[in-house]
Amino acid sequence: MKPVNLIPQDQRRRFAADGNAKGAPILLGVLAALLALVVVYVLTANTVTERKGEANTARAEADQIEVQADQQNSFTDFAQVALTRTQSVAGVASTRFDWERFMRELSRVMPAGSWLQSADASVLGDPTSGGGTAPTAEATTVVTPAANLVGCTPGQDDVARMMVRLRQLYRVDDVELNESTAGTRADEASVDSCGALYTFNLTVNFSATGPSSETPRGSKSVPASLGGGS
Repeated sequence: MKPVNLIPQDQRRRFAADGNAKGAPILLGVLAALLALVVVYVLTANTVTERKGEANTARAEADQIEVQADQQNSFTDFAQVALTRTQSVAGVASTRFDWERFMRELSRVMPAGSWLQSADASVLGDPTSGGGTAPTAEATTVVTPAANLVGCTPGQDDVARMMVRLRQLYRVDDVELNESTAGTRADEASVDSCGALYTFNLTVNFSATGPSSETPRGSKSVPASLGGGS
């Protein structure tokens, strides 16, 4: 048998309309809540993404600053090494005697027939020290370079002539005669023995500081033989 609806037709429509009217607000509320959740989720996701980007940027800047700090530390270490080496070179230079120039000039003032048997020099004033260490700041006296020359020459006049010439050398203040003796004719002249010639022993004292000009006394330019131009 077919079911029979005993509710009148007009009332049946009214009940259906009332049911639709009550369900619509609920559906709209659910949709609004879902939309709000979606909006909150999107905003939260965007905020998290933005914070991650800022964190990555800050991390990159921190890494860059660390690299720059390492570079500055390396430069500081290099500067310290350079300063230490400069001070070491300056210390060595302060105890170095200018043998090259002294021997060049000496070769020009030695009398004919004369030669050296020994030559010692020091910037500390003691020719036998061979250079030694640099003078300390507590020194009460000014230390000046000095050289000691021992050799052979034909006569006393040659010794005097050589002393006069030595006083004209670069930075020379004074020349002292320590010994000048004639040899015996029985001995034969050689590199180690003056034979019948005169043996001289001279001390050459230099000024503590060099003059303003490199030119020899009485000259306007440094000769090529002393390291100057042609």
